[in-house]
Amino acid sequence: MKAAYRTLVSAGHEVLAGITAIILAGITYGCASIDNDPYGATMNTLSINVIYPEGKEQYMREGVSIAIEDINRGNAYKTATDKDGKASMRLPNGIYRVTVSDRTEESVFNGSSDKVNLSEKDVNLSLNLIESKSGDIIIKEIYNGGCMAYPLEGTYQSDKYIILHNNSTEVQYLDSLCFGTLDPYNSQGTNIWVSEDPQTGASVYQDFVPIVQVIWQFGGNGTTFPLQPGEDAVVVCCGAIDHTVQYPLSVNLNKPGYFVCYNNIYFPNTRYHPAPGNNISQDRYLNVVLKMGQANAFTFSVFSPAPVIFKAKGRSIQEFINEPDVIIQKPGSTVDRIAKIPVEWVMDGVDVFYGGSSDNKKRLCPAIDAGYITLSDIYLGHTLHRNIDEEATASLGFEVLMDTNNSINDFYERTQQSLHEQE
Repeated sequence: MKAAYRTLVSAGHEVLAGITAIILAGITYGCASIDNDPYGATMNTLSINVIYPEGKEQYMREGVSIAIEDINRGNAYKTATDKDGKASMRLPNGIYRVTVSDRTEESVFNGSSDKVNLSEKDVNLSLNLIESKSGDIIIKEIYNGGCMAYPLEGTYQSDKYIILHNNSTEVQYLDSLCFGTLDPYNSQGTNIWVSEDPQTGASVYQDFVPIVQVIWQFGGNGTTFPLQPGEDAVVVCCGAIDHTVQYPLSVNLNKPGYFVCYNNIYFPNTRYHPAPGNNISQDRYLNVVLKMGQANAFTFSVFSPAPVIFKAKGRSIQEFINEPDVIIQKPGSTVDRIAKIPVEWVMDGVDVFYGGSSDNKKRLCPAIDAGYITLSDIYLGHTLHRNIDEEATASLGFEVLMDTNNSINDFYERTQQSLHEQE
């Protein structure tokens, strides 16, 4: 199944839909070489050895896609493995991000390395793939970048939301599902949780995701909030009101059935958290499991959040956060604490990069999101939306979305909020 890649151009902003849209005139496939760099840069060879998990070596095949991005210049290249899982390419000296994705009927295999240093010599990169499964409940849309305040002057960002989607063939329940964002808040921020292999530059991730500031949780008794196959659930991060009354380019988030991150004790800032509108029932207010930061509003980054949804296993989330070494002080900070949520609890997550920066860094490990999706700029009213899996949708008769655990394949940037279009 192939994702539908889309490239959007708006107000002079070129949007990188995945990394198939590139600055260089053309993409290099296979084990080809770029013999002459047009800028006269020194060339070195990047050799990649893709390694499948133990016991899954039978899935190694020719033609597995490898995406290579020059982090500083923005140039992007594609190549593919040979039958032995190897590929090589001559590239200009630089720092590269390498991403590999493969998919079978049963599993997804992803691997990534965020800072491969090809500045001084040839590099042999061994890239271990992580096996994961497509999620039942997944993130369908992220609206975090705000819009223009037209007809007023300025900009507006107190209208953020995400949409969840049941991507399975069975009824799923939102009850006890947790929602949070990773440290650092922005992809450009200092990331102390991901290190590098000193020999190859391969990214080394923790066995947990560092949830910062707050853990939100859906209520219910286990079957209170069913989500039918193909059905969506809107989660309002800021302001469950009709924002279009004052800001026509925004969205109406005061609709029956919507959920909201609202707790005026922990987050009393009414600019971001006004009292929910009359159509939002109180049983759809998400609960605060744990408040870790000092902010008076939920900090859902306007630039580049990394939202995740997860459920505790073997005990409740309330029991888990009281265990030793689960809540820790962030190293180097006297204020921030984080919650160490096991990677295997995460049902879905999306790494958002900001198009206005060349200093983006991965936060989510390949088992959750091997890639990223770029928000070209803020205050455009754009959202990040998951691609439809046309083949599966036609087969099953309800909307099925792409889920390869790689946002390069799964997401695109759209020019208007889907909720705005439903007005």
